Amino acid sequence: MTRAAVSFVLVLVALSYTFAKYVPKSGKRIPQTLSRGWGDQLIWAQTYEQGLYWSRSRNKPLMVLFHLEDCAQCQALKQAFANEDEIQRTLDEDFVVLNLMQETTDKSLSPDGQYVPRIVFVDPSMTVRADIVGRYSNHLYDYEPHDMKLLLENMKKARSLLQFSAMSRRTTPTSTHSLPIPLLLKSEL
Repeated sequence: MTRAAVSFVLVLVALSYTFAKYVPKSGKRIPQTLSRGWGDQLIWAQTYEQGLYWSRSRNKPLMVLFHLEDCAQCQALKQAFANEDEIQRTLDEDFVVLNLMQETTDKSLSPDGQYVPRIVFVDPSMTVRADIVGRYSNHLYDYEPHDMKLLLENMKKARSLLQFSAMSRRTTPTSTHSLPIPLLLKSEL
């Protein structure tokens, strides 16, 4: 009887370890299904609306990545993107990220057409940055696996444009004409 009880307890302990989530000692985040392999250590927005909200509330640019699972070019870009440590670190620290496998109703996210892969930057004022483009004239927001250096430069450009924009909005304490709308009271509108 005692052997049966001990065996039963050991089986329960083994099952609890089997079904428990693994948290590495390094403190890395547990991979999310929202990453879809593009950067398992990043926190991804679930929807475009959530991405816009996080972008505004955290004052970080939003990077929207359009792709398809059955697209060979998307898969090659995904592998290069996920393996580029500096891109992953910059995204983690300075960006809100969203990857979409379908088009949104916001046509400003496809200024030169709907194709994949496509990477578009949106600043916290909800403006799509049409001035941050890839190297191709026929698909302005397309990147290929060998374009990781250009993508990183464009990420830094998006970040610096945000910092410049924030500095240009600073005003004296008595002036409210150039403050962002969220800082104005409803009665002032």
